[in-house]
Amino acid sequence: MGITRLKSRRRQDQGSKWVRVTMAILATIGVIDTGSITFSRWGWISTLSCPGGTEGCDKVLNSAWGTLIGGNGFTIPLSLMGLGSYLAILLMAILPFIPGGGDNKSEVARKTWWGLFFTSCGMAVFSLLLVWLMVFKIEAFCFFCFLSAFLSITLLALAVIGGGWDDPGELIFRGILLSLAVLLGGFIWVSAVNPETPTSRANLEGIPPIVNAKSTLAQISLAKHLKATGAVMYSAYWCPHCHDQKEMFGKEAVSELVIIECAADGQNNQRALCERKGISGYPSWELNGQIESGVQSLKELADISGYQGKRNF
Repeated sequence: MGITRLKSRRRQDQGSKWVRVTMAILATIGVIDTGSITFSRWGWISTLSCPGGTEGCDKVLNSAWGTLIGGNGFTIPLSLMGLGSYLAILLMAILPFIPGGGDNKSEVARKTWWGLFFTSCGMAVFSLLLVWLMVFKIEAFCFFCFLSAFLSITLLALAVIGGGWDDPGELIFRGILLSLAVLLGGFIWVSAVNPETPTSRANLEGIPPIVNAKSTLAQISLAKHLKATGAVMYSAYWCPHCHDQKEMFGKEAVSELVIIECAADGQNNQRALCERKGISGYPSWELNGQIESGVQSLKELADISGYQGKRNF
C-alpha cells in the first residue's frame, strides 16, 4: 500500500515545478516580444526601437516572410503565430498550479508536459529556419527575432530536462518526427513566399520590383492630385507592402507620385531625409504635414488629401 501511494504521488508531481515556473517566465518574455512586434505592425503601438539598428528589423519584419496574410491594408504578421505559441506555452506551464482538478492533476501534468514539449520543439525548429532566412536570404539583423529564437530553443531544452520522462526513447522519436514535419512544411512555405521572381534581380541592385497593374483614369488623376498637393510616399525597395501600395495605383499612376527611397542600399536613396522626417516604417505617407504609416487605401488617400475627382478606383 505504501509503495502504491509513493508511486501515485510521484506521478502526480511529474516533472519539475521550478522548470514550469521558468518556462512560464520565458514564455511571458516571448509574449511581450512577439506581441510588441504584432501590435507595432498593426499600428496599435509606436514604432519599436530595435537594438542593433531599426533598419535591419524593418527589413526582416517587412520582408515577404514577415507576413502570413497581407493586402488591401490588412496584415496578419508572422509574429502573431509566435504570440499564439508563447501564450500556449504560458497556459500549459501554469495549468497544473491552478486550484481545482482533484485527482485529474496527474493527468493534466502529464498532458501539459507533452504539450510543452511538442509546442517548444516546433517553435525551436521553425525559429532556426527563420534565423537561416535572416542570415542567408534577407541578410539583415533583427534583435527581436533572434531573441525569439533563443527563447524557443531554451524552452525546448527545459521541456526535455524538466519533464520527468518515463521513456526518453519515445520522446526522441516523437521529437524527430515533429521536427521533420515542421522542416518540410517550413521549406514549402519559404519557397511559396519566396519573392525571387524575374524582378528580384532588380531587388539585388536596390531597385524596387516593377509595378504590373494598369491604372485607371481615376487612379492617375488621384496620383497627380497627390503630387500637386505635396504628398510624398516614403518607401524601401525591399518592402512588399510598398509594392502592394504601388500596385493599388497601377504603373501609370505610380509614375506621377513623389516616392522617396529610404533604404540605405536603395538606388537613389534619400536616407538622410527619411531620418529627419522620423520615418521608421514602410510605406509611410506625408500628407498635409502629417505622417501616415502603413498601406493606405486609395479612398483614404483621397479623403485625407481633399481629392474631389472621380473615385472609380
